[in-house]
Amino acid sequence: MKKALLLLSILFIISCKNEKKSEISSEENKEESIAQQIARAHGFENFKDIEEIKFTFNVKVGDSVRTSRSWHWKTNTDEIRLTEGDISRTYIKDKSIADDEKELDQKFINDSYWLLFPFQLVWSDAEISKEKKAEAPISKKEMRNITVSYPSEGGYTPGDSYELFYEDDLILKEWIYKSANGSRESPTTWEDYKDFNGLKIARSHKSPDGSFELFFSGIEVN
Repeated sequence: MKKALLLLSILFIISCKNEKKSEISSEENKEESIAQQIARAHGFENFKDIEEIKFTFNVKVGDSVRTSRSWHWKTNTDEIRLTEGDISRTYIKDKSIADDEKELDQKFINDSYWLLFPFQLVWSDAEISKEKKAEAPISKKEMRNITVSYPSEGGYTPGDSYELFYEDDLILKEWIYKSANGSRESPTTWEDYKDFNGLKIARSHKSPDGSFELFFSGIEVN
């Protein structure tokens, strides 16, 4: 009888500890911002273990590939190499980028934003709106939604904003890019996801009618 009571007591203590851990975990999730939650859902916590990323950024309009450029990014040193056609150039991304490297850096910012935008929710100085429900522009499904707005000064495209649409798994499904002056709005999908060493990357982004596709090939994450 004493052994049975002792066993019940141990089980009760273990149960209480597990409940406590669950409560703590729940509290931690509540403290995490929606931006952090979205980044984590895409594997942000694994980025610290990545040493290099290779990818090719492609833009297809109709049946024709209009843009194709390949990148090799050494994340520890921020050494970045672009190969575009027969030309290959390398630069170090830091606070003192030379004037003749700014065009190169602007291309990298654009292409890497498409590749890893969920991480920019944590890395960049964007303003994140409160979460709400809204109709996604392409699927017309009701999804969770936030607006990501960039400052009106600084950067290569100041004042731009993005409407993000995602479901309960926090994986981006669609977005709308909006230019600073409101003259341009471009909705595209986020699809064809694949896991690369813990980073969940959408390899394809299509316009509503499919006539435009921005896609990635040759992705390597080491």
